[in-house]
Amino acid sequence: MADSWQLACDAYQRAITASEVESRSDPENEPYRSKYRARELLREARALLGPEDGDETRLLAARLAVIQLRLGVNHTETEEMSAGEEHLVKAVGLLERCRLSHDCVSIYLQAQNNLGILWADRGEIIIAQTYLESAESLYCQYMKKIGKPPIDPDEHFKPEEQKLTEQERAKRFERVYTHTLYYLAQVYKHLKQDEKAAQYCHTTLQRQLEYDGYNPVEWAINAATLSQYYLGKQCYMESRHCLAAADVVFSKAGQIPSSEEADEAEQERLDHLRQKKSEIARCWVKYCLCLLADARKKLEDNIGELDVDLQDELKAERKKQEDEKEKGRKKAVLFGSSDIYDSILAVEEKVECSLPLDFKEAREVFLVGQNYVNEAKEYFQLDGHVTDHIEVIQDHSALFKVLAFFEEDYERRCKMHKRRIDMLEPLCKELNPQYYLLVCRQLQFELADTYYEMMDLKVAIGNKLDEMDSHTIKKINSLAQAAIKFYEMFLDSLKSPDKKFPEKLEDDVLRPALVAKFHIARLYGKLITTDANKQLENMQISLSYYTFLVEYCANHEEAIKSVETELELTKEMVALLPARMERLRMQFSSFP
Repeated sequence: MADSWQLACDAYQRAITASEVESRSDPENEPYRSKYRARELLREARALLGPEDGDETRLLAARLAVIQLRLGVNHTETEEMSAGEEHLVKAVGLLERCRLSHDCVSIYLQAQNNLGILWADRGEIIIAQTYLESAESLYCQYMKKIGKPPIDPDEHFKPEEQKLTEQERAKRFERVYTHTLYYLAQVYKHLKQDEKAAQYCHTTLQRQLEYDGYNPVEWAINAATLSQYYLGKQCYMESRHCLAAADVVFSKAGQIPSSEEADEAEQERLDHLRQKKSEIARCWVKYCLCLLADARKKLEDNIGELDVDLQDELKAERKKQEDEKEKGRKKAVLFGSSDIYDSILAVEEKVECSLPLDFKEAREVFLVGQNYVNEAKEYFQLDGHVTDHIEVIQDHSALFKVLAFFEEDYERRCKMHKRRIDMLEPLCKELNPQYYLLVCRQLQFELADTYYEMMDLKVAIGNKLDEMDSHTIKKINSLAQAAIKFYEMFLDSLKSPDKKFPEKLEDDVLRPALVAKFHIARLYGKLITTDANKQLENMQISLSYYTFLVEYCANHEEAIKSVETELELTKEMVALLPARMERLRMQFSSFP
């Protein structure tokens, strides 16, 4: 009996080595060679333990369940899901009566975790949820009733002198439970229970730090992803904390040297690190952008300008509230033990988590965002990462746009918009619309909007002068014509191959197309000329664009909602313009 037990232990240990160590060196044409060998050794160990007849002692039941658990995992790893499920269900069945005992609970929990993963992989999320919630409940029950660190499954096949310390047992069991929470987070995400998914994700990340069971790169990406959830909820303090923690933990993955002599595998690893570093940087960019955009929403008046009275009011209110609010919320979200907490705090101090209320504060957030834009561009370059590169540039442009809102000097505001044009226009020229139609449309529309905004600013600057000089007039006309050009390019991209504008616009381009028509109409009205014939011609073009908008909405009533404000102004212009044109004609004809 002692001999067969020793042989069983030996077969089990060799199976673990084959599965976890030797399998890494399996050839490409036999990817599961070591896994299959491990399976045979596990079957050998099971045979040496004796038959499963339903009357096993608890110790024997636990040992048999460990084998079934390992066989279940082995089959799922070799993509034999049904066989894997069968073994895992047997492991659960063997321990049903004694699942709360300290020598069985970890095996039972791991079997349920694996069944949860298996059913999730099959797309049966509700069944996966049942297994994982059952595992969560068992852990809570065990900790409440017994609390003693349980035996790890592998210990059942180790001699007494190789048994784990209480501390190591506790760490391993907590890691098993962390996996339960991690998979539950994925399940809740699938079920669109976003808040619950975020809570479980946060707890998982916290526990991984606490029990030192994580891959730094993976952990950092998960924390950065969680930050975006908090961002959507306007929880800036929590979002910043996740991003700061992501930066700190990512730095544990090792430096990213620019080593030209690294071998292929090392080069691949470095490339992977660069990519993930840039992905985290992009999350930071979104943080800075959202913080600025939300501040703008809060501070703008009914014509989209900075409300100075509200600005003063909010500054006074913030002084009173912010400190208390942050103290209370911070306790719930802190990551990390004392060794990394200070590092996280240092990263957090680089950028505020309260809404910026003036240009100085907004510029500080902008500069942090811009640094992360440059970091993101290191990996996401135009050559090889077209879509990602363009999104990063668009975010950079958006940072300038929202910063300009806080700038009171119109000339400086114009310069910020010019920076946007300088970064977007070359992209627009370089891209082939045949392959990147949607991206080209986005860029064309944004460029048109930016030129339009600059033209409005130049008009406002010109209106402050006693008389507009020729340079200002030339600049206004040049900006207006550039805006018209890009709006027209956007509208042309909507035409059919035979150059016909669609009778009915698709939902995704409905508002942009009608707004483009409205803006072109307004832009023709803004062109400054002393030539009365040219002025009449511009007014006629302007009227035709306004008329298009009115007629389109009359024929497609569902479009009215998307352009209510513009439509109201358009109807006014359609009523006023003919009379203005007539007056101009009369003036023109009265001159000799």
